[in-house]
Parts: sequence; structure tokens; C-alpha cells
Amino acid sequence: MDEYEDLVNRLKEEGFDAYSLNIVDDFKLLINNLEKEKPDVIFNFVEIYLNDAKLEMNIAGIYEILGIPYTGASPMGLANCQSKVLTKRILSSNKIKTADFFLVNEIQKSYRHKLKYPLIVKPAFEDASVGIENASVVKNYKLLKERIEHVILQYKQPALVEEFIEGRELNVAIIGDINPDVLPISEIDFSEMPEHLANIVSYQAKWDPLNEAYHKTIPICPAPLNDELRIKVEETALAAFKLMGARDYSRVDIRLTKDDEVYVLEVNPNPDLTEGAGFMRSTETAGYTYNQTLVKIVSFALARGGKIMR
Repeated sequence: MDEYEDLVNRLKEEGFDAYSLNIVDDFKLLINNLEKEKPDVIFNFVEIYLNDAKLEMNIAGIYEILGIPYTGASPMGLANCQSKVLTKRILSSNKIKTADFFLVNEIQKSYRHKLKYPLIVKPAFEDASVGIENASVVKNYKLLKERIEHVILQYKQPALVEEFIEGRELNVAIIGDINPDVLPISEIDFSEMPEHLANIVSYQAKWDPLNEAYHKTIPICPAPLNDELRIKVEETALAAFKLMGARDYSRVDIRLTKDDEVYVLEVNPNPDLTEGAGFMRSTETAGYTYNQTLVKIVSFALARGGKIMR
């Protein structure tokens, strides 16, 4: 809540009358507060409800029903991006490359496939790298079977198995609604990653300062790309952003092979807005202050509600 209070204070600095509300899985608390306060706009930070990430879209649906403008993706956009398999199918059907994959819905005696090792195993409906660990990258059938069963048992959902795309990892931040802009591309530098750790942005690499991977995944922004390659990455990310129904602010994660082939890993609507994190790193490089970025995001939601900031 400290981070959300900081956002509230930042918005107050810019002239907004703002407050934070932790709905603590209480639907009535949310509805009663909205009826009482009648906010002009909601900065939507709900990512999980009743410990179920798939209910994220339902909260945005409540805002829609009540007619209250809110920041970030629509319920449909959130639903599209929540399912990694649906994301891959939408993108690939529009000629955007994603890794070959198969989905395992339940534990089986054997798992036949035609993919090439190494593979990476992920929970099918999580974000923020939840369930992605060093052990997620597997190099043989024994490890594959173990990881599939771990994901299904631990996360109570299907396991997504993909070919692991070796190469550079790029984070492409996009801001805007009607005419979105691609911000300076950020790269995760794996050059200091020790041999016993896979070149991935695992959950530990993102969120655990006590883990070695946290200190070996080093962001570089802007990423060193020639103009032709940069444009290719930007166009791919922007197309993915639009196809998946993202809006206001989003981050598209991409792998770039040694042959400069662009593969989309995920489209992340409503990414982390912590100062210094991936999205905000790109806005800062683009010349926006932290406060300016927050105001821009709020302005997109207000405009959808027919309101203009003074």
C-alpha cells in the first residue's frame, strides 16, 4: 500500500483529488465506495480477486457497467492477454511470430511432442513471471515431465510448454490509446548471468533482491539496436499491442534471435508502474517525469469518459 499511497501523493501534486482503496476481496466495499465517492476516473491496479488472476477482467467489467472511466486495458483486453495460449493464437494468426508450443491440461503418463529442446514450461494463466523459475527451462524429457507436473499441481492450471527462444530479450513500452506511441526499447542484458542460471527474467529475477538472478538481469535503455532493427521491433510490438486490445500503457516482451527474427513472448497490459521498473524506465528515457507519465495515463481514461483535464 505504500507504493499506492506514493501514487496518490504524486497525483495530488498535479492537482488531482486522489485517494487509494484496498478492496481486500470485498465486492460490497468496492461498490459502496464508488457510490459514495463518485470518482471521475479510477486508476485500476486490481490484478487478482479472491486469489484468482482470471477474475481481474471482472473488476474492470464492474467499472464498465457503472460507467466510470478507468485506466488501462478493457475487460476483453485483459482476458486476451491473461491466456498465454490465446495470445499466441491471436498473434500467430496475424503473422506475428511466437514460439511453437503445446498445452497440457492435466497430468498424463507421457507427454508426446515434436518441439525442439530446450523448452520452457509456464503456468498458462499467470503474469509478472509467476511460476517462471530457473527450473522452468528444461533440456530433456525427464525434466520436462517433472516441470509440467509441478506447474499443474502448484498453480492449479494447465502448463504451457514452448520452445525456448535463445537470444536477446527486449521490453517494448507503449503509451497511448487512440494513437499509441512506442517508447525507447529496453533490453535485459544477460552477459553477467552465471552458467548455472538460464537467460530468462524469472520471478526471482524480477522480485527477489536476495536472489542471484535479480542482480544478473541488467536493464539497458535504450537498447543498442540499429535503426532498421529498432523499427522492426517497434512495428511488431505496436501491432501486438493493438491486436490484443491493450490501451493506455503496456509492455510487450520480445525475444530477438541471432538472425534478428522477432518473437513476441507476451503482451502485458497494465504493467508495473513502480519508479525504475521496466515501463517507467522507458518513459524516463523518453523524457517524461514520473508524474507526467501518471497524468498522461489518467488523461486517456478521462478522454474516454468525455472529460478533459483543465
